[in-house]
Amino acid sequence: MAGLLSAGVAVVRRIDGRWHYLLLRSFDYWDFPKGEVEPGEEPLAAACREVSEETTLENLVFGWGHGFIESGPYGPRKKTARYYLAESPGGQVSLPVSEVLGHPEHEEFRWVDAANAAKLLNRRMQGVLTWVVRQVEKQG
Repeated sequence: MAGLLSAGVAVVRRIDGRWHYLLLRSFDYWDFPKGEVEPGEEPLAAACREVSEETTLENLVFGWGHGFIESGPYGPRKKTARYYLAESPGGQVSLPVSEVLGHPEHEEFRWVDAANAAKLLNRRMQGVLTWVVRQVEKQG
Protein backbone atom coordinates (compact mmCIF):
# COMPACT_ATOMS: atom_id res chain seq x y z
CA MET A 1 0.00 0.00 0.00
CA ALA A 2 1.42 3.35 -1.01
CA GLY A 3 0.17 5.44 1.92
CA LEU A 4 -0.85 5.02 5.51
CA LEU A 5 -3.92 3.10 6.59
CA SER A 6 -6.37 4.34 9.17
CA ALA A 7 -9.19 2.16 10.45
CA GLY A 8 -12.39 3.13 12.15
CA VAL A 9 -15.95 2.17 12.83
CA ALA A 10 -19.20 3.76 11.78
CA VAL A 11 -20.91 3.30 15.14
CA VAL A 12 -24.70 3.15 15.08
CA ARG A 13 -27.36 3.04 17.77
CA ARG A 14 -31.14 2.90 17.80
CA ILE A 15 -32.49 6.01 19.50
CA ASP A 16 -36.25 6.44 19.70
CA GLY A 17 -36.68 3.59 17.21
CA ARG A 18 -34.44 5.13 14.53
CA TRP A 19 -30.82 4.53 13.62
CA HIS A 20 -28.37 7.24 14.62
CA TYR A 21 -24.71 7.55 13.69
CA LEU A 22 -21.92 8.63 16.03
CA LEU A 23 -19.86 11.48 14.62
CA LEU A 24 -16.85 13.15 16.23
CA ARG A 25 -15.69 16.70 15.55
CA SER A 26 -12.09 17.88 15.51
CA PHE A 27 -11.86 21.57 14.61
CA ASP A 28 -14.48 21.90 11.84
CA TYR A 29 -14.11 18.33 10.54
CA TRP A 30 -16.64 15.60 11.35
CA ASP A 31 -15.81 11.90 11.00
CA PHE A 32 -16.50 8.48 12.43
CA PRO A 33 -14.05 7.31 15.12
CA LYS A 34 -10.81 6.21 13.43
CA GLY A 35 -7.04 6.29 13.66
CA GLU A 36 -3.84 4.88 12.22
CA VAL A 37 -3.25 1.16 12.14
CA GLU A 38 -0.10 0.43 14.13
CA PRO A 39 2.65 -1.84 12.72
CA GLY A 40 1.62 -5.48 13.06
CA GLU A 41 -1.94 -4.57 14.06
CA GLU A 42 -4.94 -5.95 12.20
CA PRO A 43 -7.16 -3.16 10.81
CA LEU A 44 -10.31 -4.43 12.59
CA ALA A 45 -8.45 -4.53 15.91
CA ALA A 46 -7.15 -1.02 15.27
CA ALA A 47 -10.66 0.19 14.46
CA CYS A 48 -12.03 -1.19 17.75
CA ARG A 49 -9.07 0.23 19.70
CA GLU A 50 -9.64 3.67 18.19
CA VAL A 51 -13.35 3.64 19.08
CA SER A 52 -12.46 2.76 22.67
CA GLU A 53 -9.66 5.35 22.90
CA GLU A 54 -11.67 8.16 21.32
CA THR A 55 -15.14 7.52 22.79
CA THR A 56 -14.73 4.96 25.65
CA LEU A 57 -17.36 2.78 23.92
CA GLU A 58 -16.65 -0.94 23.99
CA ASN A 59 -18.54 -4.16 23.28
CA LEU A 60 -19.39 -3.21 19.71
CA VAL A 61 -21.69 -5.63 17.88
CA PHE A 62 -20.62 -6.37 14.30
CA GLY A 63 -24.05 -7.62 13.21
CA TRP A 64 -23.34 -6.67 9.61
CA GLY A 65 -20.16 -8.74 9.53
CA HIS A 66 -16.61 -7.49 9.03
CA GLY A 67 -17.08 -5.97 5.59
CA PHE A 68 -15.67 -2.49 5.11
CA ILE A 69 -15.44 0.47 2.79
CA GLU A 70 -12.34 2.55 2.15
CA SER A 71 -12.02 6.22 1.39
CA GLY A 72 -8.84 7.63 0.08
CA PRO A 73 -6.13 8.18 -0.62
CA TYR A 74 -6.35 11.69 0.77
CA GLY A 75 -4.19 14.34 2.36
CA PRO A 76 -0.49 15.01 1.93
CA ARG A 77 0.43 11.58 3.30
CA LYS A 78 -1.96 9.79 0.89
CA LYS A 79 -3.80 8.13 3.75
CA THR A 80 -6.54 5.58 3.15
CA ALA A 81 -9.30 5.25 5.74
CA ARG A 82 -11.07 1.91 6.19
CA TYR A 83 -14.45 1.91 7.92
CA TYR A 84 -16.30 -1.04 9.44
CA LEU A 85 -19.89 -0.91 10.70
CA ALA A 86 -20.99 -1.85 14.21
CA GLU A 87 -23.76 -1.19 16.69
CA SER A 88 -23.16 0.17 20.15
CA PRO A 89 -26.24 -0.99 22.03
CA GLY A 90 -25.35 0.88 25.22
CA GLY A 91 -22.82 2.92 27.10
CA GLN A 92 -22.13 6.61 27.42
CA VAL A 93 -19.81 8.37 25.00
CA SER A 94 -16.95 10.18 26.67
CA LEU A 95 -14.14 12.14 25.01
CA PRO A 96 -11.15 11.25 27.19
CA VAL A 97 -7.88 13.15 27.36
CA SER A 98 -5.25 11.72 25.01
CA GLU A 99 -2.00 10.97 26.84
CA VAL A 100 -0.06 12.07 23.76
CA LEU A 101 -1.95 15.34 23.18
CA GLY A 102 -2.80 16.30 26.77
CA HIS A 103 -6.40 17.03 25.70
CA PRO A 104 -9.21 15.08 24.00
CA GLU A 105 -8.67 14.30 20.32
CA HIS A 106 -12.16 15.65 19.54
CA GLU A 107 -14.10 18.66 20.77
CA GLU A 108 -17.60 17.29 20.32
CA PHE A 109 -19.66 14.21 19.53
CA ARG A 110 -23.18 13.83 18.22
CA TRP A 111 -25.58 10.96 17.59
CA VAL A 112 -27.31 12.05 14.37
CA ASP A 113 -29.70 10.53 11.86
CA ALA A 114 -28.57 9.87 8.29
CA ALA A 115 -29.84 13.21 6.96
CA ASN A 116 -27.94 15.21 9.57
CA ALA A 117 -24.84 13.03 9.14
CA ALA A 118 -24.91 13.91 5.42
CA LYS A 119 -24.96 17.62 6.33
CA LEU A 120 -21.98 17.33 8.70
CA LEU A 121 -19.67 14.98 6.80
CA ASN A 122 -17.42 16.36 4.07
CA ARG A 123 -17.53 15.34 0.43
CA ARG A 124 -14.94 12.56 0.83
CA MET A 125 -17.09 10.96 3.53
CA GLN A 126 -20.38 11.01 1.60
CA GLY A 127 -19.64 7.70 -0.14
CA VAL A 128 -18.78 6.10 3.20
CA LEU A 129 -22.04 7.34 4.69
CA THR A 130 -24.03 6.06 1.71
CA TRP A 131 -22.47 2.59 2.12
CA VAL A 132 -23.10 2.60 5.88
CA VAL A 133 -26.75 3.66 5.53
CA ARG A 134 -27.35 0.99 2.86
CA GLN A 135 -25.90 -1.71 5.13
CA VAL A 136 -28.01 -0.57 8.07
CA GLU A 137 -31.20 -0.39 6.00
CA LYS A 138 -30.63 -3.88 4.53
CA GLN A 139 -30.79 -5.38 8.00
CA GLY A 140 -33.50 -3.04 9.29
